[in-house]
Amino acid sequence: MSKFNDLIYGDTPVLLDLYANWCGPCKVLSPIIKEIKSDFNDSLVILKIDVDKNTAISDKFQVKGVPTLILFKSGKIIWRQSGLLTKKELKAILQEKIKKN
Repeated sequence: MSKFNDLIYGDTPVLLDLYANWCGPCKVLSPIIKEIKSDFNDSLVILKIDVDKNTAISDKFQVKGVPTLILFKSGKIIWRQSGLLTKKELKAILQEKIKKN
């Protein structure tokens, strides 16, 4: 958990992808997340967290549905959304939120 906190409170924005292996929309989102990682390179850290294996984190952030995406910058949540997004939608949101905050 301390490594998790180090990343969340670091200088690089962190996108937390809370998912479950049994979740259909999560499976659709997974390749989109990989493409986003490649688009943002080192300017964004992406952490994929299986809610079934990491209940402490899903409880901490009160995850009620998957997929849930949470964007952190310097330890603060600057954006959060549950459900499926297209790559275009997700990329636009991330670019706006990272620049703005």
